[in-house]
Amino acid sequence: MDVTVYGPLRSATGAKRVRVEFDGGTVRDALDALVAAYPRAEPHLFRDDGRLAPSVRVAVDGESADSDDRCPADASLSVHPAMRGG
Repeated sequence: MDVTVYGPLRSATGAKRVRVEFDGGTVRDALDALVAAYPRAEPHLFRDDGRLAPSVRVAVDGESADSDDRCPADASLSVHPAMRGG
């Protein structure tokens, strides 16, 4: 799966666009695959209790998606991580 990341998440992946092995499932499964490939991405995406941070935004093939939405293996995922500051 092709994943495009934004903001501080790029420091965790080392690039704006990365390729992640993913067999399909939910958006949460896709984010878990991203974290498995790039462990430093986890604090940008998930809270300490393991839930997706409320300000994280994900799009599947250009359409906004929730963590329990389906995500095909060949999808393009865009991830906008939680932003801090004010």
